[in-house]
Amino acid sequence: MRSCCSSRDRDRDRDRISDLPDEILGKILSLVPTKVAVSTSVLSKKWRMNNNNLLAHVDTLSFDESMVVYPNEEAVSGSSDGFLDFLDKTLRNCPTKTIKKFSLSHRGGSFTRSPAVYGWILSALEEEQGCLEEVHLECTRIEVNLERKLLRSNTLVKLTLSREYCLEVDSVYFPALKSLSLLTVEGLDYNNYRRLIKGCPVLEDLIVTDIGADTLDPYPPCCTTHVKSASIKRLVLSVDMPFGGPHNLHSFHELHDLTYVKAPSLVYLDYSGHVFMDYRFLDLDSLAEVRLNLKLWDHHKPIYGDVTNLAAGIRNITTLHLSPDSLEAFHFCCKSMPVFKNLLNLSIEGNKKKGWQVMPLLLNSCPNLHTLVFKGLVHRVTDKCGDACACTPNNKHNKKMKKKKSKVISCLWTCPVKVLEIVEYGGSFQELKQMRHFLGKLECLETVRVGGIDAADNTIFLRANLLSLPIVSSNCNNIHFI
Repeated sequence: MRSCCSSRDRDRDRDRISDLPDEILGKILSLVPTKVAVSTSVLSKKWRMNNNNLLAHVDTLSFDESMVVYPNEEAVSGSSDGFLDFLDKTLRNCPTKTIKKFSLSHRGGSFTRSPAVYGWILSALEEEQGCLEEVHLECTRIEVNLERKLLRSNTLVKLTLSREYCLEVDSVYFPALKSLSLLTVEGLDYNNYRRLIKGCPVLEDLIVTDIGADTLDPYPPCCTTHVKSASIKRLVLSVDMPFGGPHNLHSFHELHDLTYVKAPSLVYLDYSGHVFMDYRFLDLDSLAEVRLNLKLWDHHKPIYGDVTNLAAGIRNITTLHLSPDSLEAFHFCCKSMPVFKNLLNLSIEGNKKKGWQVMPLLLNSCPNLHTLVFKGLVHRVTDKCGDACACTPNNKHNKKMKKKKSKVISCLWTCPVKVLEIVEYGGSFQELKQMRHFLGKLECLETVRVGGIDAADNTIFLRANLLSLPIVSSNCNNIHFI
């Protein structure tokens, strides 16, 4: 009996972690943030004694200063230096050859601390026998200078730069890089940005944001206004530039004059921003899907911008997603709507503050439309929603408009849509009225799908209301609830 108890006690006291091979321990350490990994050395004698050796088997390093809790705001700046000191000591024990993925997010720190840390990162990038595939860097306060005559890596596949980085390079060569994210990099001027893009010959995914930039920045945001690449297949642009004015280094018109995109291999485009004066979208014959969030300038009168060339540049796409703001931008800022002869799928997002004035013109410009999706049917009632809408403006000319409306041939009658899908249906009187309008005029409908009815008390009632609506199309016999 004693021997059994003694055996159990030995098993309980045994350091099982120490029995694991270094390679396995390295894999375990790679799964957690590196600061946590280093602190876990208390778990094992072997871990504690051979921590430096174990780091040689780690293939992922992740450092995030936001995980550090400071007692007050005053302690943040000084402690950032401590965080970088911790990084410096840790990285000295990490061979650059074994790292596959490196992530760093920090607030800043003094200029004397950064060079050592970023020197290690650049050495890892340029390691001839290295295997570094991913690098993600974010600095939120003090600018970090990345100066290099030649910035290169033969193995890097994914790179993210975010916020306070000043890139100064004579040449860039990333022959394997496929994904690049530039997230409001405030110290990136046009020439260095151009060298960076040019040095990525197989780049496929480009994500760029210019949001909340400093109005006195000597480098105005440039990355979202000029994209030229023969290899890019997926492009995400989000721009929110400073307004411009007497206290800015750049005028409003300088900052919002032209957006240029030339990408013959581009398949997917997601563009978000206020309307520019002009767009040059060239060689986009491969483009299939576009998501637009175009916003009007609230403070600029008269209405500023022109999206005519933007619409013309994407006219061959098959799928289009439009935000509520985009509908108004097309209505006020598009001089002529092109024919979207290849468009099969159109997705519209509704908003009670935004109107549908452009809907009749848009639907008439899609002669082969197959699927029409609405994310919410509620929108602002105007006197220009036309025959695509069932809403009626409340004004003294109401009766005259009704008579005039009855004489107009509805664009829905000639609309070839076969699939109508409503997402986030709420069952209000206005929504039910709009559904009656759609079902009573879309003569080619074959399938109707409605989602969003999830209130237990009203589900049966709301579904019954929809199922009682007359459907003009003989090919559509039912409504499917999703």
